[in-house]
Amino acid sequence: MFEINQLYDIMIFMNKYDVAVIGGGPAGLMAAGRAGEIGIRSILVEKNQILGKKLLITGKGRCNLTNAKEDLNDFINQFGKNGKFFYSALFLFSPTETMDFFEKYGVKTKIERGNRVFPISDSSKQILEALMRYSKDFCHEIKLGAKVEKIIKKEKRIEKIILSNGEEIIAKNFILCSGGKSYSSTGSTGDGYKWLKDLGHKITPLFPSLVPIIVKEKIVKELEGLSLKNVEINLFQKGKKINSRFGEAIFTSDGLSGPIILDLSQEIEEKFEDLKIKIDFKPALNYIQLDKRLQKDFMEANNKIFKNSLDKLLPQKLIPVIINLSEIDPEKRVNLITKQERKKILHLLKEFTLEIEKLGGYERAIITKGGVDLSEIEPKTMRSKIIDNLYLAGEILDLNGPTGGYNLQVCWSTGYLAGESAGKSILKE
Repeated sequence: MFEINQLYDIMIFMNKYDVAVIGGGPAGLMAAGRAGEIGIRSILVEKNQILGKKLLITGKGRCNLTNAKEDLNDFINQFGKNGKFFYSALFLFSPTETMDFFEKYGVKTKIERGNRVFPISDSSKQILEALMRYSKDFCHEIKLGAKVEKIIKKEKRIEKIILSNGEEIIAKNFILCSGGKSYSSTGSTGDGYKWLKDLGHKITPLFPSLVPIIVKEKIVKELEGLSLKNVEINLFQKGKKINSRFGEAIFTSDGLSGPIILDLSQEIEEKFEDLKIKIDFKPALNYIQLDKRLQKDFMEANNKIFKNSLDKLLPQKLIPVIINLSEIDPEKRVNLITKQERKKILHLLKEFTLEIEKLGGYERAIITKGGVDLSEIEPKTMRSKIIDNLYLAGEILDLNGPTGGYNLQVCWSTGYLAGESAGKSILKE
């Protein structure tokens, strides 16, 4: 009689597994590790030659791995109307479990402004290495450079996947963690959406999200690289204010980026008609207070010319732009500046207006907004309601949060739940 391990070895030789995970990003690595950890044979299939390629560039290489918000209901509310779907996964594997998990694998973490959690090393490579150790500890095979060409199903079950080299992989359960369409250079080319459509799933409309905003005004090129702290940015459409954010932003060569801009981009779905942003550089001061401050600065710079009088009020890079837009002679003595001219300056500082041309596109987007319709997935298991032996996790879900570690937590939580559910369903057989 065969030993159980001998039987498993024969299964693997025949490319037969208990669970096959498609996609070696954060959700896939977590799912493959967890599936193996509970005692079943798993394989992880990744089309790139390296794992976690996109994870390495997360948070500009620092990796904002989660958010330490203590109230999990508040955490879930960050995902809007779809947030309730996330309850089971988040309560099983919360931000606390996430930090404990990485601590166990040697990653010490720190909490920064806004409860954002980073590795103390500020290195996403350390996060990836921890995940790889976890998956290699428990996942029985990791296959790199293995592009899935076809998914073969019979009735309501997937029978096998076929790789681009013709190799077939057979499994009892499959977990799809193929990611979205953002940063396609890392391998996120949206393949999973097509596979799911072919399998009978509905995909909600897709948009690049958490993405820089491109504006029509060319003057922003002069401000490229200027970081803004403690500013308020308001989003207007047809003169009506539709959203607002306070915090940090940065000018790019063609528009704006930074945390509050990325979050505002989620409110834009390719509807750019009369869409504007207004920047309040001095939100702590109302018009009257700012006018008093400006008059005070002018009195102190009484003998100076206008272009040399704003040093205490504005960053150097912004001064020539404000002077240019104010249409006030830069050589004019400040004691000759009129009340009407001051009003122009105040308006520019409180309502610096830029017209939005478009979003930066998938190559500059952090995540993809939209994905597989959540009504077709069991939230307590991550199992498909359409295909009996298919589970889904990560960015492919229509579950999108703001910046601050929320979206990586989706990967950890749903990946963990999918791996556990797919494995346990086999142990029950």
